[in-house]
Amino acid sequence: MFVYEKKLQYPVKVKNTNPRLAAAIISQYGGPDGELGASLRYLSQRYSMPYPELKGLLTDIGTEELGHLEMVGTLVHQLTRNLTEEQIKAAGFDAYFVDHTTGVFPQFASGFPWSAATMQVTGDVIGDLTEDLAAEQKARVTYDNILRLSDDPDVSDAIKFLRAREIVHFQRFGEGLRLAKDKMNEKNVYYMNPAFDK
Repeated sequence: MFVYEKKLQYPVKVKNTNPRLAAAIISQYGGPDGELGASLRYLSQRYSMPYPELKGLLTDIGTEELGHLEMVGTLVHQLTRNLTEEQIKAAGFDAYFVDHTTGVFPQFASGFPWSAATMQVTGDVIGDLTEDLAAEQKARVTYDNILRLSDDPDVSDAIKFLRAREIVHFQRFGEGLRLAKDKMNEKNVYYMNPAFDK
């Protein structure tokens, strides 16, 4: 059971509108390496995880990613609230505006809608934890790219916090992978390995 605390994990207080920056940041809401996919990946992988410590790790990080999703959605909302028609047109935000007005919709920065095809759950301990490491690294790269595009210190502050958490998650999943390998048979690092010698 999750307990919802009615505040963001880190404050988001953006003073200026910037639809062009919002259109880039939306990728961390519903993009290929965004927070929506991360939360669903980890919260789904936990069911088949055989080790309680790693099931707890997936639950903890998965629920934190939901908090990050909330932060990214807040950033996008604050960057697009009260837009004028001129700002929408000048920023190239008109295609998004036609479909979603200024609602926060899970999509890639390129406009492709979020899809579960961007994530994987195999039930294989090594496969899932290795994917989780890669997911955190790719999310960190996306935040790096957003920071390269951001000229708003209010936005950059929140993005730096989120980027730092991706690094921590990467480290935790690395520790989790080592723990899983220690728990497995040293000659067989797979959770289930059918005999192929038939």
